[in-house]
Amino acid sequence: MQRLAVFACCLAAACSGYAADPAVLAKKSGCLNCHDIDKKVVGPAYKDVAAKYKDNKNAEAMLIEKVKKGGSGVWGPTPMPPNVLVSDADVKTLVEWVLSQK
Repeated sequence: MQRLAVFACCLAAACSGYAADPAVLAKKSGCLNCHDIDKKVVGPAYKDVAAKYKDNKNAEAMLIEKVKKGGSGVWGPTPMPPNVLVSDADVKTLVEWVLSQK
């Protein structure tokens, strides 16, 4: 029983550390397959996204919806697929992180 408690504590610590690092979350969620922080890959660089929406008060909500549902046309013809397997909380964390890039 004591081993189980130790395992549970270690697992909780590992999960909380993972959730605290959006870059790790972006990699695990597959975001970095098409995006990078400071250069265009398939999709735009996160710094470019942050710059484009820096004065838009609705940017966070709009981007959360776009990440969840997918979209195309804003950054070119290549569509971004929907990210239905990423939790709402993780999408919010990722979008906040993207918008914080400078």
